[in-house]
Amino acid sequence: MKVSLIGAGNLATHLGKALADAGNIIEQVYSRTMQSAARLASLLGCEAHDDINKIKMNSDLYVLSVSDDVLPELVPLVCNDRCDSIFIHTAGSIPIDVFRGYANRYGVIYPMQTFSKDKSLYFREIPCFIEASDDDTLRVLQTLCREISDKVIPLSSEDRKYLHLAAVFASNFVNHCYNVAAHITRQHNIPFEYMYPLIDEVALKVHGMSPYDAQTGPAVRNDRNVIDKHLALLSDKPEFMAIYDIMSKGIYEIRKK
Repeated sequence: MKVSLIGAGNLATHLGKALADAGNIIEQVYSRTMQSAARLASLLGCEAHDDINKIKMNSDLYVLSVSDDVLPELVPLVCNDRCDSIFIHTAGSIPIDVFRGYANRYGVIYPMQTFSKDKSLYFREIPCFIEASDDDTLRVLQTLCREISDKVIPLSSEDRKYLHLAAVFASNFVNHCYNVAAHITRQHNIPFEYMYPLIDEVALKVHGMSPYDAQTGPAVRNDRNVIDKHLALLSDKPEFMAIYDIMSKGIYEIRKK
């Protein structure tokens, strides 16, 4: 399949590599900056563009992997006069209907993972949630995604927005907690790497037991002696104190139910 990548960010980089490794032909990469487009294009051996009007017309698949606020602006520009192609986006929170009225065949491929350009991933382990405008297009996307992932799951836009919400809690918010922990340890000259065994064990635990059963710590017992001491230690960082307080109350309230 001939593929055009619209966007050259973290997700586009990994998805583009996976598609190319599966034997698809990446024809071109578009980005708002030539530097970004050229970097990914050099990895994939294809053309780079920073002018949307120079995108070729004959690709089988156009993958729009851009920020949520830019996507609605690009859809009519990319879909223009390309009636026989399939258009997909990769966003977790944007409905499939963003393509309605602009394309005949369209869909979504949402690989649920955190991506960094320079951090390699085994793409076959990444679940890909897909949706399509019609059954034939869905079959095409299923075949394509099965070339790169062992977990291909049809999912509606309505359910995908809740999946994306859950992913923010499980990934972005958890990583922010790591950042808070790193700030605290750094202030007291304690290497953050001492946290690695704890972080790894918590992550592994929820593979075999529910997050509810895996929860430990003073908030589970509502141990005010420990909780109040911790809050006092955070008195110079009200933003960290607020997180600690909200999280502790949330843990205890869930345990009470």
